[in-house]
Amino acid sequence: MNVRAVADLSPGERAALFERDAGVAEVRDSVRDIVDRVSEEGDVALRSYASEFDDVEVGNIDITDEAERAYEEIDDELREAIETAADNIEAFHERQAPEDWRKEFDGRELGRRYRPLERVGVYAPGGTAAYPSSVLMGVIPAKVAGVDHVAVATPPAETINPATLAAIHVADADAVYQVGGAQAIAALAYGTESVSAVQKIVGPGNKWVTAAKAEVRGDVEIDFLAGPSELLVLCDETADPELVAADMVAQAEHDPNASVVCVTADEDTAEAVVEECDRQAAERERTEVIEAALDNDASGVLLTRSMPEAVLFAEEYAAEHLSIVTEDDEGVLDRIDSAGSVFLGGYSPVAAGDYASGPNHVLPTGGLAKVTGGLSVDDFVRSTTVQKLDEDALSDLRETVTTLARAEGLEAHAESVEKRF
Repeated sequence: MNVRAVADLSPGERAALFERDAGVAEVRDSVRDIVDRVSEEGDVALRSYASEFDDVEVGNIDITDEAERAYEEIDDELREAIETAADNIEAFHERQAPEDWRKEFDGRELGRRYRPLERVGVYAPGGTAAYPSSVLMGVIPAKVAGVDHVAVATPPAETINPATLAAIHVADADAVYQVGGAQAIAALAYGTESVSAVQKIVGPGNKWVTAAKAEVRGDVEIDFLAGPSELLVLCDETADPELVAADMVAQAEHDPNASVVCVTADEDTAEAVVEECDRQAAERERTEVIEAALDNDASGVLLTRSMPEAVLFAEEYAAEHLSIVTEDDEGVLDRIDSAGSVFLGGYSPVAAGDYASGPNHVLPTGGLAKVTGGLSVDDFVRSTTVQKLDEDALSDLRETVTTLARAEGLEAHAESVEKRF
């Protein structure tokens, strides 16, 4: 990793920073085959793929009972950490819960009401790391919304991580399936002998999971197509390079394809961040993954000619995680519209949001923050508008409606109003 000037970036370098391809296209055909087989063969396909991809011979696919046992068996410190994180996440998401309303508009009684989805599936990644935090982030807002049945799918293993299972119990999920990857998404979308089909699937995953969500979208709803983790740190000379680097190294720890970027107008800060990233990466347990992420084309430390230019870069980048560490954090935030989640100041590490501060960590990547936000209670409800007009209110609208209906050539629409008079 080295310092590059934003003004000197080649078109190819800019494309690597801003396109941030999730790699879905390269596995789409293989994923389509998996989805088709699961929809046709059900549990037989799930067990076959568990053997092939996870090297596990699966007996019971439904392991709901194991979650409660894991909760009882983990140590007190871990149990308390999971429960504290769950409480904070629940408290934040309860503030998001929408309320029904009705209001009078000159004789037109209009309103909106909200009802939860009935069945939701949450994907909790496994593989090289365990993600009990993703369980909490997916299940809790669905439960706050009032979803009746929330199922969790997580990859099979000889021993599934007890922290993940305990988190499933704490979050109060209704069912747990040991199935991972694209086959898990297919099972949740179409159902099998053991897995109940759902209306919506949420949660992060690798490119196979993401490609499967793209494949089943339309038959079920999904949250969004998310790629590898992203962090952009927007900082000035007041930032501590050691702490900036610590956040960058932490996000690089997720995936060798993670996008980890620092943007600053201060050259000394830029150089110091590079030095700290190199030093800290070598000290971490997942050094190989971290160094791969820091060195990929979508990562880097970038130098701008001014702070306004740095802010413009951050807005265009639309990061999943945006850390702002400047002399005027609030002033900078006022100039940023596009980010999944924002972390202000030197004592707001992204890791706090990953686990326990409260906001959701399932966030848009690849620039999607320009058009959508992170997972929330809103994702688990649907709204219905309600309208009730009295005779005077309809009379007031009579000419407007009939004129517009006839302009559109829809005479029956106009007559459906006229007949009431």
